[in-house]
Amino acid sequence: MDNIYIRQKLNEIPFLKVLSQLAKHNNIKIYLVGGFVRDLILNYQRNDIDILVIGNGPQFARKSAKELKAKNLTVFKNFGTAHFKFGNYEVEFVGARKESYERNSRNPIVEDGTFDDDINRRDFTINAIAISLNEDDYGSVIDKFNGIQDINDKIIRTPVDPLITFNDDPLRIMRAFRFASQLEFEVHESVMIAANQLRERLKIISQERITDELLKIIESKKPSIGLKLLYYSGVLEIVFPELHKLAGVEQRKDYHHKDVFFHTCEVVDNIASNTENVWLRFAALVHDIAKPNTKKFVEGAGWTFHGHEEIGARMVKGIFKKLKLPFHKIEYVEKLVRLHLRPIALANEEVTDSAIRRLIVQAGDALDDLITLCRADITSKNIQRVERYLENYNLVMQKVKEVEEKDKLRAFQSPVRGDEIMQVCNIPPGRKVGLIKTEIEEAILDGVIPNTYEAAYDYLLKIKDKYLNSEQ
Repeated sequence: MDNIYIRQKLNEIPFLKVLSQLAKHNNIKIYLVGGFVRDLILNYQRNDIDILVIGNGPQFARKSAKELKAKNLTVFKNFGTAHFKFGNYEVEFVGARKESYERNSRNPIVEDGTFDDDINRRDFTINAIAISLNEDDYGSVIDKFNGIQDINDKIIRTPVDPLITFNDDPLRIMRAFRFASQLEFEVHESVMIAANQLRERLKIISQERITDELLKIIESKKPSIGLKLLYYSGVLEIVFPELHKLAGVEQRKDYHHKDVFFHTCEVVDNIASNTENVWLRFAALVHDIAKPNTKKFVEGAGWTFHGHEEIGARMVKGIFKKLKLPFHKIEYVEKLVRLHLRPIALANEEVTDSAIRRLIVQAGDALDDLITLCRADITSKNIQRVERYLENYNLVMQKVKEVEEKDKLRAFQSPVRGDEIMQVCNIPPGRKVGLIKTEIEEAILDGVIPNTYEAAYDYLLKIKDKYLNSEQ
């Protein structure tokens, strides 16, 4: 990494020269810092720029916005920062600061500081690199903690003792594993030890902040990196105990069950290679969440987990509440967890149109995602077995398409609605209406009648007297 490369990159962002001249006229020093510098060195595209001002950050931001004619300046007085958008870039200004922390809070006591004070407070060496935007050494790299070497070595390390770094702000524990997962880096042993020792400190962090870091791990290209670091450090037991309980293999006689946590990591990686849908990835993360609750050893048969899909689906709402995840995604994840065994059950038997119709109706708009999850769930090391399962899924999906095209069931409900049943039968709202409607739907799913209004109406006329003459 040389200054020529850095200057070439900076020349691609011409307005930085304008800020450099403005800093000179105002007799202050400014630097590029943080993630922008790290990603510049990694040759990653990044459009949010952090500028460290040795002085009053918001004041220099105002002058910069005026000079560049940027009209969307926002000043955050409480944080001593300011922000505006210029072209494709989000530009943030912050004054150099010195931080100290109280034991029971991650909110720092902030004072004005020097360049060294500000760099020393950074979380990881890879984020503690600065680039001068000052005329006398424009483009020069300041790397006090060998962050460039750590980038080259693909290692996450803290600038100072990680016990101090994490004690000051325990959220940095989660950030360490998140960066490792996003960048596919390793974590220094000292960081792992400190994370384990201080994991209880995460209890002072808001759940929203912890969950945000967890979701970023799940969104990364290979989520298992971060998930396994959370497990090995013991942090997973604090932030997601239900997931932590999946780990472990128990042997009885000649029977053993594979470690569900590491199987889950494989499934999440598999699905991450096929979708960026974070909620489909989350469903993969929790698809076997109830296996510890349903684990049973049966003589002569081995380990069973009967009903884990239904119990797991019932656990989803509680997990969403605890992690403070958006409630409007609960039904989607519940559905995928509840149905994740259904397609393979169909693949292992002669597939009937009726069974396929029920799968289509139950999965609804999530059918394609369900099949993606089921494919990802195949983690056997036996290549022939994997190929056989995938071929079976292909047969099931072929049948699904045939039935779907014929019956138009994806958003299925009875073609004859409840109000029409009440009118035809001259009955008030009540249980009989539901029973009649259910029988019509079952007749469609079983292939007794086609999924059309005319057929459903004729069937209503055929069955109504049975209910009208009964005492139900």
